[in-house]
Amino acid sequence: MLGAPIRVEWAPELRAVQGRLRTGGGRGTEVHAASFIRERRLVFDQSLRTDPGELSRILIHELFHFVWVRLSNGARQSWRQLLAHEFDRGARGELGWSADIRKSAIRSSTTVTASRAWSEYSCESFCDTAAWIYASAGEHEEFTLARRFRAIRRAWFRTMASHRNGGMRI
Repeated sequence: MLGAPIRVEWAPELRAVQGRLRTGGGRGTEVHAASFIRERRLVFDQSLRTDPGELSRILIHELFHFVWVRLSNGARQSWRQLLAHEFDRGARGELGWSADIRKSAIRSSTTVTASRAWSEYSCESFCDTAAWIYASAGEHEEFTLARRFRAIRRAWFRTMASHRNGGMRI
């Protein structure tokens, strides 16, 4: 991956509360990490220091948020078309919690592919798929997408990387 340095920070008991990152537990949704694209900063929960496998998966996911914002509109649209194809075929499951929860929200409503919910799902599924491919995590309880759809996603990533001489800008 190519790009300017990204600062990494550690904090205890990360929570997302109304779109903001909080530390120290309490109310909100527990999260493992957060990306701050404009600041070129990542924040990881301290608990990940003792779990290298999970840290690797989450680190790759977070780095791919930087890749997502630097993709061309055409590349992002191509990814969204892949996801729409999956929806048309009734694909269930995902390759990570963050995509799965957003996918569930779309399935439970009449959300169209131009909505904010669809946009958030597209980004999270892209990042979770990248983590599945590049973190070498093997099997994981969050990898619930059918193998046939995983193969299509892996092929999409290979094609994207080949068009960029194997590098992706972060």
